[in-house]
Amino acid sequence: MTLSSTSPTADARTPGPRPAVPRPAEPGRLRTVLSRYGARLIIGVLLALYGVVSLYPFLWMVSAAFKNQIEVVRGGHLIPHHPTFDTLVNTWNQLHFFRYFVNSIEVTAMTVGLTLVVYAAAGYAFAVLDFPGRGALQKMFVALLFVPGITVMLPIVLLENKLSILGTHIGLVLPFVNGGAPLSILLLTGAFSAVPRELREAARVDGANEFHIFTRIYLPLAQPALITVGLLTVIPTWNEYLLTSVSLNDPSTYTLPLGLQTLASESVPHYNSLMAGALIVVVPVVLLFLSLQRYFVNGLVGAVKG
Repeated sequence: MTLSSTSPTADARTPGPRPAVPRPAEPGRLRTVLSRYGARLIIGVLLALYGVVSLYPFLWMVSAAFKNQIEVVRGGHLIPHHPTFDTLVNTWNQLHFFRYFVNSIEVTAMTVGLTLVVYAAAGYAFAVLDFPGRGALQKMFVALLFVPGITVMLPIVLLENKLSILGTHIGLVLPFVNGGAPLSILLLTGAFSAVPRELREAARVDGANEFHIFTRIYLPLAQPALITVGLLTVIPTWNEYLLTSVSLNDPSTYTLPLGLQTLASESVPHYNSLMAGALIVVVPVVLLFLSLQRYFVNGLVGAVKG
């Protein structure tokens, strides 16, 4: 008498599934992981060193603005031994920095306002409207990014002299607005192109004209890009020195960089006063950028996606 293959004895002897045993990591894979983390560590250390080296001049400027002349000349330390606000106060009062400050705000505000109005309309036209030569004209503006500004300095001065605006603030604003055209159009065109076309078509069905579509739909949706363009216009306009020094000759029209230059032209430079003046020039732009940094990053990302 034989037992069948399905007998209980045979089932009891049949081995069940064995638990999975983790296999040791292969040497090649382990080396890949270690090399990846090692590369990240090296890059992180190099970036940290670069950040320290880049930040040190700014920290030295801030430190020197709260020192007296003797302590600055001796150097050797960032933290002032005897910090004082006298250097900042004396520099502000001595150079009439309030007048220069107001002039810089006036020039910068007019430049930013005109830039946003003109190039928002231009970006909308390139992104949405169809007209002959649109592609070629847009490429021409983008190509202007690679033209050095110094090459057009002399024609600008000669043209402004013929128009009798040389030496005035409007003579600074117009070149600044013109110089910001390539980058402003590139960013705003990308931002407007990212807006769904269905919104424009629905607004047209509801009876909205082109101006209302532009101001009520596209401009609100492109707010990060507009803030980005504004910041990219504020920083070079606020710090512009070359065209300003060539154009302005009346001290009452000087902007902050020209006012700061009067300190550097002294026969015996006072480095603490120079650093105090530089701090006065830099702080407003730094605070503005930090307050709008989130919009700046979103504006760049949206423009690139568009």
